[in-house]
Amino acid sequence: MASAPRCLLSVHAHPDDESSKGAGTVHRYHEEGVRTVLVCCTGGEAGDILNPAMDTPEVRERLPEVRIEELTRAAEVIGFDEVVMLGYRDSGMPDTPENADPRCFARAPLEEAVGRLVEIIRRERPQVVLSYPDDQSGYPHPDHLRVHEVTELAVPAAADPDQYPEAGPAWTVDKVYWSVWSRKRMVATHEAFLDNDLESPFDDKWFSRPSQDHRITTSIDISGRHQVRTEALRAHATQVDPTSPFWFGLPDEVAATIHPYDDYIRAASTVDVPLPETDLFAGLD
Repeated sequence: MASAPRCLLSVHAHPDDESSKGAGTVHRYHEEGVRTVLVCCTGGEAGDILNPAMDTPEVRERLPEVRIEELTRAAEVIGFDEVVMLGYRDSGMPDTPENADPRCFARAPLEEAVGRLVEIIRRERPQVVLSYPDDQSGYPHPDHLRVHEVTELAVPAAADPDQYPEAGPAWTVDKVYWSVWSRKRMVATHEAFLDNDLESPFDDKWFSRPSQDHRITTSIDISGRHQVRTEALRAHATQVDPTSPFWFGLPDEVAATIHPYDDYIRAASTVDVPLPETDLFAGLD
């Protein structure tokens, strides 16, 4: 059971991931008084500049600094109380120079990376940890795969006083959730484009990705928080094109009504709470 002030810890791979996955959830719990902490594993140095207006020599020369500045603004919009950088470089995609860099997250010694996250978990003492799922076949980015691997090892290690004793007193995380984009949301968004006589950015390749809807255990109501995600995404001006139909192609009043939930798979729990759930902290009162 919870024995400390409520804390929600989210583990993400790059600056901007915190805005596209779970932003409404974090904003909701932050407003309810939960301490919200973001662990960003890399600086996003390998990301392409996707907004033509930001693709300038000045931005390219200091892209790592710019991405951290963008992350800071997005975290303020979402409501993170603290942002902790795990300290690794963006791994890029396979067979790229960034992926061969020994400083990148994907090539970091696993024990070292786990130890860094263990120290954060023991310091922050979260009851709930958000991470990425075991099945990421739809978008197998090395850093996203590594987030799952490191988090899955760090949570039990943080609870074991014999592991990483230098990282502080042991702490047991009560619940771990994996963030997923539901097929239901994708279909509803696609249909909204068509209903409004707009070209949908969801083509056949999107619907050929495996669905994980049958695995969803927990849906968090984020009604009225559509603008949180929108504003947070816009804060990542190098990574998110403001003209992108994928993110901004629907009128706000339409987009705000589409599947106003963040969906999760409950991966671990120390408490026996019936499924499905509508609260990440269910059973911890």
